[in-house]
Amino acid sequence: MNYFLAVDIGASSGRHLLGYIENEQIVLEEIYRFENKLSSVDGQLCWELDKLFSHVIEGLKQCVSIGKIPKSVGVDTWGVDFVLLDSADNIIGNTVSYRDSRTKGIMDQICEQVGIREIYNKTAIQFMGFNTLYQMSSLDIKDKCKARSFLMIPDYINYLLTGLKVNEYTNSTTTQMLNIGNGDWDKDLLEVCGISADIFSKPEYPGHRIGNLKTSIQEIVGFDCEIVLPATHDTASAFIASVLDLEDDGVILSSGTWSLLGIELEKPIVSDISLESNFTNEGGYDKRFRFLKNIMGLWIVQEVSRILDFRYSYAELAELAREASEFKSVIDVNNERFFVSENMIEEIVAYCKESGQDHPKTIGEVCICVYRSLAKSYHHYIEELVSVTGRTVDKINIIGGGCKNQLLNELIEQETNKEVIVGPVEATGVGNIIVQMLSMGEITHLKQAKNYIRNSI
Repeated sequence: MNYFLAVDIGASSGRHLLGYIENEQIVLEEIYRFENKLSSVDGQLCWELDKLFSHVIEGLKQCVSIGKIPKSVGVDTWGVDFVLLDSADNIIGNTVSYRDSRTKGIMDQICEQVGIREIYNKTAIQFMGFNTLYQMSSLDIKDKCKARSFLMIPDYINYLLTGLKVNEYTNSTTTQMLNIGNGDWDKDLLEVCGISADIFSKPEYPGHRIGNLKTSIQEIVGFDCEIVLPATHDTASAFIASVLDLEDDGVILSSGTWSLLGIELEKPIVSDISLESNFTNEGGYDKRFRFLKNIMGLWIVQEVSRILDFRYSYAELAELAREASEFKSVIDVNNERFFVSENMIEEIVAYCKESGQDHPKTIGEVCICVYRSLAKSYHHYIEELVSVTGRTVDKINIIGGGCKNQLLNELIEQETNKEVIVGPVEATGVGNIIVQMLSMGEITHLKQAKNYIRNSI
């Protein structure tokens, strides 16, 4: 039996998932899980990359412990964040998170300088203040002058594993620096943010086989295998695992820390109405485009949980919310005040008071407020998507960890009046593994993989 390993690292946790085919189903086995959190370094919110990579290695060692050596490994993470390497291949500065405030106000400056329409025509990407374009613009010019390589987070992990520097396509599209027409870095935009085009390589598409583990890593983990590029942007991998395909009249909702709501298309939509509605065209598998909207998502509940010192599981928070279902106040989940907050509960209470609504007084009321607000936002953006695309939408495939929240699924069904299809839960890991299987010849085509996914859920 051939095994394939997905190293799926999200903004709050990571896991190693072994996948294989059995009885025309994709079977997953979680063999290692770890925490991923931000830390404050020099007043900036930063990722602990050394710690992340140590967890990647520990998960690979676990394959040996259980006697299941993967034929290949694929790494996916969140988008937009990156490292710059100097001439000695050391990281320049801190590995700063997109949630840091360093980009505040920069998007407006760049848009005024270049023009919103010009940037959208070039990249077809949604305007969000933390996009890599604005992160790069915020860097000290001295650091940019030292840079010899640009790697996004999964690219950097692959480099540590193989010694080879490769930019991957789907994650590169999230930067708002990739030209939608030629699939390469847009030199005009790179010039605007003050970085040399020489440090970038033309991105490779999902399925590209980078190479084998370097010798030093083989000695540490106890085996060798190939490193294959999945769709390294986690949402791009998740969309692969949806039971919906191009011809289906439905939308995909990847529900997690972020909510990504949209459809897959063969060609991007770069129209006046898509720009005005701030829809994005992120790269997908097989040169598809993910036409979608980024929505704040379950991050808000995660922050509520943190403020409560994690005394309640997410299932318990959902149950408290169900008990408080008579509470009807809602918030604008995409309001910037919910992006980073010292106390998310106080922020929700303040928003309700300021907007003239009843404010939540219990944990359950706080949570039902968030869940109901998310469901209403999904309904709003589905209507926007229908208006922009002219598509019919009669079903929603909810995928990712958030689809385990039965209450939220019910609220979505009530608000949208659409058929709800739930699963797969580990959509990102499944999509990651499917691309590896396609690349390594385990599966012959994507339609076959979709059938296996339908069988599996």
